[in-house]
Amino acid sequence: MAAKLLLWTIRVLTLLMAVLSVLPMIPSGQWWVRLWDFPRLQLTWALVVPLLLLAVHAIWSRPRAEHAAWVAVILATGGWQLSHILPFTSVWSTEVPTAEFQPSEARTTLKLMSANVTYTNDRYAELLAVVRREDPDLLLLIEVDRAWAEGLAPLDEHYAHRVGEVRGEGLGLVLWSRIPLLEQEVKHLVSERRPSVFATLDAPGIGPVRYVGTHPVPPGLRDRIGRNDEKSERRDSRVRDAELMLIARHVQRDADHRWIVTGDFNDVAWSDATRLFADLSDLKDPRRGRRLLSTYHAQWPLWRYPIDHLFVSDGFHLIDLDRVRVLGSDHFAVTATLAVAKKDQAKPEASAEEEEQAEEMVEEGAEDAAEHDVSSSQAGQGESGER
Repeated sequence: MAAKLLLWTIRVLTLLMAVLSVLPMIPSGQWWVRLWDFPRLQLTWALVVPLLLLAVHAIWSRPRAEHAAWVAVILATGGWQLSHILPFTSVWSTEVPTAEFQPSEARTTLKLMSANVTYTNDRYAELLAVVRREDPDLLLLIEVDRAWAEGLAPLDEHYAHRVGEVRGEGLGLVLWSRIPLLEQEVKHLVSERRPSVFATLDAPGIGPVRYVGTHPVPPGLRDRIGRNDEKSERRDSRVRDAELMLIARHVQRDADHRWIVTGDFNDVAWSDATRLFADLSDLKDPRRGRRLLSTYHAQWPLWRYPIDHLFVSDGFHLIDLDRVRVLGSDHFAVTATLAVAKKDQAKPEASAEEEEQAEEMVEEGAEDAAEHDVSSSQAGQGESGER
């Protein structure tokens, strides 16, 4: 009886993990589908449980053909998960080359920092200390509300330029820059509640560099929406995916310039949406071939995902990439130092199928925003942080 119960436990666990592993392949924006894109690393480790139970059962009741079949299912499931994870380890080839030059060689560099501060956090002084220590040229802070804007006022003494939008409920987004800005704009790409920062940097020795900072809505969030400020059902991924596709289109239309895109995408690096964003824009992920750099949740080491991103066009090489703890926040900050390299001027070459898929995502995201009365046509209710 105990052996039979153990075998049924193994069957159920293995089938459940196999189904959850392939569930994101369903072309749906439903949050309960898209969320299973996130814990691929955790599900890979969890496969050890049915594997060990299977070994116990095989010893207990002698090996048979069914044991071999379940081992094959477990290994196939693990291989599928690892196919998503391994590109973000050192066994893979890098997308963004490592900068190689002599210490005496003059080379233009940029240092960036992006951090979701968590708007319920109030440890302003600690964040200011981190910024002083890291000393980035570009600083993107996410979830900046009025209290955070007041707490971060000292940054204005160190950065001559600022653009963004200060909003409550984790919706604010502000960029500080010591590099002059030739152009600056806050865009509401799909939802009027979700700003993105667009800027053109007048980088010395480089020329214009296009920059985007963004923070799309996470799938599964119970978002406060509508004019009556009522709680909605959990949000799906359609608005998030549409925002990423629209940013990719901006890059496509102006591929002659260098581009940097950073922010909390609320999407993992290996998801179909993030990979489609990279294919459409031809932007590169410096984590590929280096490290996973999981940034959320900062307080739960066994439950972390790489959702805070940095993408760059060709014309940049990587000097350093790291994550930095932000006290009180549930995210690590991402820091990167880039060296300027020769740009090849190649145009993004997405396939017709990818273009069609992106178009569908944009249309579905616009429909979702309209259904929830937050479409970008209603933009402009936030507090401007431009200067």
